[in-house]
Amino acid sequence: MQITNRNIFIGFSIIIIILPLIFTSSYSLSIATFSAINSLIAIGLCVLMGYAGQVSLGQAGFYGIGAYVSSILSIHLGLPVIFACIVAMIASALSAVILAIPALRLKGHYLAVATLGFGEIIHIILNEWGPGGPSGFGDIPRFNLFGFVFDTVMEYYYLSWFVVMIVMAFSINLINSRFGRALRSIHDSEIASNAMGVDVPKLKIKAFVLSAVFAALGGSLYAHYVTFISPSSFSLFQSVLVLMMVVVGGITNLWGAVVGSIIITILPELLREFKEYDILVYGIILILTLLFFNKGLVPIVIEKLQKVKP
Repeated sequence: MQITNRNIFIGFSIIIIILPLIFTSSYSLSIATFSAINSLIAIGLCVLMGYAGQVSLGQAGFYGIGAYVSSILSIHLGLPVIFACIVAMIASALSAVILAIPALRLKGHYLAVATLGFGEIIHIILNEWGPGGPSGFGDIPRFNLFGFVFDTVMEYYYLSWFVVMIVMAFSINLINSRFGRALRSIHDSEIASNAMGVDVPKLKIKAFVLSAVFAALGGSLYAHYVTFISPSSFSLFQSVLVLMMVVVGGITNLWGAVVGSIIITILPELLREFKEYDILVYGIILILTLLFFNKGLVPIVIEKLQKVKP
């Protein structure tokens, strides 16, 4: 059986369209919406880690920048939400450049620690100097586009997943382009890439910026959906969760990032009775995935399906 990105894209789009007809409750659609928002961050991390080979534990920082900048601009400056989101993505991109220029001289664990430190710095800034401090702030306007306000769960569900599919289509085309091939080359060998004329530092920065922009977009959508945000939503734990999403789904597959996001977003709802052990459960899942599904769930499933005779 031939499995292509086009087939998966069409199948996933159909599922997105019909899902609200099956799961009609606001609660189910809200979980699906959060899955979409998390997918945006995970897709960016997948590009950065799975294709460019750069480790990051600071995605929650970019996520928080997107949420706070978009919210503050729309509340205090009265900027239309769509433009506030764009400015938030630009702010996150600039932050990524500032971080990437010195940090990408590092590799492996050292880079992971540097990005972790960045995420913690952003969390401290939001906690100490952000509006509302540790308590956060509300009255964030709903997302609106050309006068249409997405004020119901179903409307925001479709908006969020539409954005995810646009980002996915863009990312797939990017990965299959010359840029994507260059990313994979530096993942395999930076020395060989340099020898072939690839500008490795510049390419790393671009990958870092792209992942930051996707995370900021997710943060903006999150803020204008829940209409209340606080620093606790953008802590190190969120960065670890996003990393888990990518690892569980498949770090070298963009669809794996989406599937992993859905699984990890739904999981806390299934474990509500064992909330005090949630970190332990996450750790067990991560270890089992690395031991038995080291490629991630999606690549393994695709391999199995491709062996099935039509």
